[in-house]
Amino acid sequence: MFIGVIGATGTIGSRVVAEALERGHHVRAFSRDAGRPAAGETRGNVTWASLDVLDPVAVAAVLPGLDVLVSAYQPGNAAQDLGETVRRSIADPTVYATAARSLLKALESHPRTRLLVIGGAGSLETGPGVVLADDEERIHETLDSLGLPRGYAAAVRGHRDALNVLRTSNRRWTYFSPAEDIAPGARTGRFRIGEDRAVRDADGRSRISAEDAAVALVDEAELPRFVQRRFTVGY
Repeated sequence: MFIGVIGATGTIGSRVVAEALERGHHVRAFSRDAGRPAAGETRGNVTWASLDVLDPVAVAAVLPGLDVLVSAYQPGNAAQDLGETVRRSIADPTVYATAARSLLKALESHPRTRLLVIGGAGSLETGPGVVLADDEERIHETLDSLGLPRGYAAAVRGHRDALNVLRTSNRRWTYFSPAEDIAPGARTGRFRIGEDRAVRDADGRSRISAEDAAVALVDEAELPRFVQRRFTVGY
């Protein structure tokens, strides 16, 4: 397969690149600075290019030949400077919905290309019809536990809005909500899959390694199960 990855030097994006390459896929990796590929990713079946995800014309131009486009877009690179990404996300939480609209616009001319958007856990339900992004007390507790400022709740709601943008489209999109606690770790290949509720372990924690999130994403790229739907994973 030919898989495009936007945000290919980020925490999740770089691991999606590595996982796809390990499985023998061809990868077109996109980042703000194409001169700085992810460490070790200089294999022959990956190419690097700069791309502005907010420019639908530019996105459309890279779609020919791609089977799947994975967007790990963030306003900044959390792998290199988490604080900057957090600040920029709080300053303009609408950027996630803007990116979703740009991606959908680009797909109008390439409707066969599938889109996998890596979003946030804030749109997951905490109860029937109640999502984390709308539960102020719960979201503040979650942000406190992750060491994030409470102002980041605006960005959490921004991710939820991006999912709602996708839900209005008839394109071949899939939205991935990672666990509430996601960080670099081990690739186990063992996790559970959910849809609209967070997957929690025996201690009630919603967690996944970035490596196993990449496994789940490439699995979905290879064998689509959640077209025009959202899914999540956790231990």
